[in-house]
Amino acid sequence: MANIPFVLFCGAVVYTLLSIVAALRYFAVRPKQAIKAPPISVLKPLAGLDQDLEANLRTFFEQDYPEFEVLFAVRTRQDPAVAVVERLCAEYGRVPSRLLITGEPAYSNAKVFSLEQMLNAATNDLVVMSDSDTRVAPDLLRNIAAEFDDPDLGVATCPYRAIPGRSFWSRLEATGMNTDFMAGILVARMLQGMQFAVGPTIAARRTVLHSIGGFDRLKDYLAEDFVMGKFAAEAGHGVILSTYVVEHHIGSSDLRHNTAHRLRWVRSTRRSRPLGYLGQVFTMPVPMAMLAVAADPSLWPILPAAILLRAMAAWTVSVKVLRAPLQWLLLPVEDIGAFLFWVAGFFGNTIVWRGQRYRLHADGRFELAG
Repeated sequence: MANIPFVLFCGAVVYTLLSIVAALRYFAVRPKQAIKAPPISVLKPLAGLDQDLEANLRTFFEQDYPEFEVLFAVRTRQDPAVAVVERLCAEYGRVPSRLLITGEPAYSNAKVFSLEQMLNAATNDLVVMSDSDTRVAPDLLRNIAAEFDDPDLGVATCPYRAIPGRSFWSRLEATGMNTDFMAGILVARMLQGMQFAVGPTIAARRTVLHSIGGFDRLKDYLAEDFVMGKFAAEAGHGVILSTYVVEHHIGSSDLRHNTAHRLRWVRSTRRSRPLGYLGQVFTMPVPMAMLAVAADPSLWPILPAAILLRAMAAWTVSVKVLRAPLQWLLLPVEDIGAFLFWVAGFFGNTIVWRGQRYRLHADGRFELAG
């Protein structure tokens, strides 16, 4: 039994080396130049005033692209985001834009309900679905158009660098997002190709969404982005990790809200891909080294080796691929925190999302808790 942590550590070393190779392989891919510029519909589901919402939304009006529209959706006209949208729509009158008032969602996933309403109102086949806390440069749509020159491509998921708020917990979470989370995606891409979608910005063809059953098929899943890419890949459509990196502004949060968010994340991940979640134990070289040394102190040299290897992988993914500064002092703290949250993810079947409690089912679906 004492050797089990060391075996897990060895597996984590292999994974960490793979993450460096995967990051370098992704970094070597260069974005294409667009041959065509098909019209694009940008879909933005909103709920309340995220931090810097106006600055985030403004970047989608300022796209250097010949023909696009921007659609927004809120539940009620009393939503404070309405004033921001109306102000921007008036300021950028040259950009076709529209605000939809959807009413209360007809099913558990309110974001999917908003996306469904906007897709029905959109005029174009190529759509970009982007969260309210996303910020982009003016060349986003040109890059998306270039990638969709490939007629076999159905879904493209944009990697992202997390931009933290001022709080310690926000900076800690951003450190994990920019290292662990992205590394896992890059390794999966290298080993088996993209068979899922993730993140705050996803592009897809309307025809592909319809072919997998539309949003009606996604409505009961918490991780609707993941299953959107999964269903598209299973249907034979191309799914890629885009070369375009967006910014994900996660804002500031206190310990309570940050804990609720991370528990929602790990519990959702465990149900979206249970085997992959179990395998995350191999993505944690430093905690595994600590356990191995605790079981056998003579193994102490593996701990500094794990820290060095982890630092190399974190720098490669965060700095080289995502161009995100790395919080070096937070890295070991995040490693321990991520391990604790991973363990916590095996327990409990409820989450809190936008102030409401939901119950998760084993297949990744969820519903309001009674």
